[in-house]
Amino acid sequence: MSSDLADLPVLLLGAARALVDGIDAGVRARGFTDLRPAHGFAFALLSSGHATVVDLARHLDITKQAASQMVDDLAAKSYVERRPHPSDARARLVVLTEKGWACTRAADEAAEEVLRPWAEALGPRRLAALRADLSRMAAPGRLRPLW
Repeated sequence: MSSDLADLPVLLLGAARALVDGIDAGVRARGFTDLRPAHGFAFALLSSGHATVVDLARHLDITKQAASQMVDDLAAKSYVERRPHPSDARARLVVLTEKGWACTRAADEAAEEVLRPWAEALGPRRLAALRADLSRMAAPGRLRPLW
């Protein structure tokens, strides 16, 4: 690997880790202390619309059983609830409760707090360039933790 690329993986992964850790700390500071960062990746899918356990498993790249256990845990903590699927009698939709939506809003606020100093350090032009570059390079689709 050329020397100008050698540290890029570490820098990108370090920035991603700082973002995840900062959001997690902000969510906890807002009173949601019974969640892990992996739950936030589940909320990212659930906040975009209704999903099934199978959808969640695919999104997080985990087994259906692990996704079902996660949903059970989140339901016991009142973050999600299962509802009948409108077109598939065998499936159940997993939807955020008001508490789940409140946590999602807390995560959005925390993300803004973490990113604000980054934006100030880069300035508007460099921030816009970074956003454009990442938009071209980032794979669209699932947003999931690196297990």
